[in-house]
Amino acid sequence: MTDVQTRGGVVSCRERGIGLPVVLLPAAGHTGSDYDAIVPGLSRRYHRTIAVDWPGHGASPAPTAGTATAAGFADAAEDVVQALAPEGAVVIGNSVGGFAAARLAIRRPDLVRALVLVNTAGFVARTPKVRVACATLGRPSVLRRVYPRFAANYMRAARDEDRRVLRDTVAGMRDPVRVQTVASVWRSFTRDESDLRADVRGITAPTLVVWGARDPNIPVAAGRALAAALPGGRMLELDCGHVPFASAPEAFGGALHLFLAQALGDDRPVAPPRPISVVRL
Repeated sequence: MTDVQTRGGVVSCRERGIGLPVVLLPAAGHTGSDYDAIVPGLSRRYHRTIAVDWPGHGASPAPTAGTATAAGFADAAEDVVQALAPEGAVVIGNSVGGFAAARLAIRRPDLVRALVLVNTAGFVARTPKVRVACATLGRPSVLRRVYPRFAANYMRAARDEDRRVLRDTVAGMRDPVRVQTVASVWRSFTRDESDLRADVRGITAPTLVVWGARDPNIPVAAGRALAAALPGGRMLELDCGHVPFASAPEAFGGALHLFLAQALGDDRPVAPPRPISVVRL
């Protein structure tokens, strides 16, 4: 584990492999181990993976006071990339990790060589219904009570790996520090600072949008709109839930390697991408 002091507190990262850095940012409530199914393939293909545990998650201690927000996590992600990959990295983010990755690409394009946004937060209209849902899940007592069923609903786990991610996440949410942290992040999505829709054109890095189309929390329509708004954006839809790299690692990994080969100028032959692909598992 490598520890990085960030504005949000100490962030622990699992590093593996050598070569081009690939930073892996998980969802709130989750840890960097969510990416375990795709890390070996990335590492073998000359990439150095850096899987992040958010403050108050996994091996990372509690966040600095007032920083358990989507924007606070984005600040922490920026500090991690600046410290461990100052020449720039591929950044892959899921959910709030996608928000952090997208904001990094907008604010610090020098740090993002390519971007992968997976069922990402920050691009959904703040309707009254959305604000109420975020505020409700932002109450620790409610979040603690509903989380096992809530996580099962958004994960839609159907194989050993995503069942493992679901078990680990539910177990981790028994920690009062993690519950308080995740609830605070949920509350932060009621604020305008957590809405990146007006800034999407500021993303200039080559970008792949990946969506588990069975995710009930962030609808696939949001992913399609995001991909359409990005210059040269492309999208992969998978018939799974909120964490596609655990639910469909073969399809996700194949699309990721194809995307990176094209985005980074790999001279190995690859097939041309399709704007939108749907993979049924």
